[in-house]
Amino acid sequence: MRTTRPGRNGALTVEAAGCVLWRRSPVTGDLELCLVHRPKYDDWSWPKGKLKRGEDALAGALREVAEETGYTAVPAAELPSTRYLAHGRPKRVRYWAAEAVSGTFTPNDEVDRILWLPPDAARRHLTSPMDAGLVDALLPTLRPAP
Repeated sequence: MRTTRPGRNGALTVEAAGCVLWRRSPVTGDLELCLVHRPKYDDWSWPKGKLKRGEDALAGALREVAEETGYTAVPAAELPSTRYLAHGRPKRVRYWAAEAVSGTFTPNDEVDRILWLPPDAARRHLTSPMDAGLVDALLPTLRPAP
């Protein structure tokens, strides 16, 4: 079951959640952001997905990160939500900054590749320009590298 709520035009809004997943490079210590490639849409985006009925948005965001990337994440600040039409229905995606703390990616039906990129490269690589703004929202929430 999906989580929905009435939108402004009466159509049910699809509720989804995800994370801007980040880590410090194991080689250089520089900030890297995780993008996922969804073969169904042939796009690069943040790990995200629809919420299950009654599911807490943050719990759903962390579940989606684990399912799509194989990583366990520690959430921090909530970032701006995005809103758009998906298949003619309004959709809202809530996002959180989240640090990847452990895990290994294994390709699956939903996500066949992930990339860890520096912020500027991630911004350019995202398919949707709407997603790029989350890079700028994330950066002030992060602690400086040690």
